[in-house]
Amino acid sequence: MPLRIGDKAPDFTAETTKGKISFHEWLGDSWGVLFSHPKDFTPVCTTELGALAKLEPEFTKRNAKLIGISVDPVEDHSRWLPDIKDVTGFLPGYPLIGDHDLQVAKLYDMLPAEAGDTAKGRTAATNATVRTVYLIGPDKLIKAMLVYPMTSGRNFDELLRLLDSIQLTAKHKVATPANWKQGEDVIIAGSVSDEDAKKQYPAGWKSPKPYLRVVPQPKA
Repeated sequence: MPLRIGDKAPDFTAETTKGKISFHEWLGDSWGVLFSHPKDFTPVCTTELGALAKLEPEFTKRNAKLIGISVDPVEDHSRWLPDIKDVTGFLPGYPLIGDHDLQVAKLYDMLPAEAGDTAKGRTAATNATVRTVYLIGPDKLIKAMLVYPMTSGRNFDELLRLLDSIQLTAKHKVATPANWKQGEDVIIAGSVSDEDAKKQYPAGWKSPKPYLRVVPQPKA
């Protein structure tokens, strides 16, 4: 069955560039960003892994761990890392999962069941669907998914913005409007009654429509 927002992120055990991990145990109480790429030693992916390495401190501030995956073995990941540093100036410090038998890719619906059981001989084109980001909460539930084509590098600034929005919702029961950025006004979630909203926001709110209640972003 395809994975959806709200589903439990499948657990797995795998070898990585940082040693063997059990995914749920590795996540612990942190948020997680599991991102996949079709193939090591490919141009767009090289730029992406460097971009994430640059942004990793921002994810760490938000209690979010990064972990990458492709169907290449760990040895290939390790050989590729210096290229990423050479091209982007940043060396990934987060782990990269080796998925040479395609098990994790299939578990996360990145490849079909009939894709086989080995990465040997596979190209970036045959792995095109391995181009996904899963944003996972401390409760191990999938909070968001992003899927990109092979030729479009992902916007990881948008991923940070999305994480900020989801964490704000989790803490304060607010939603964020289109193109929202940190510090801008937010929307009281529809699940919050007016009575409860008055307790949380005694100063009131702007309401251009009866169903739209706008307040400053909560600070704490």
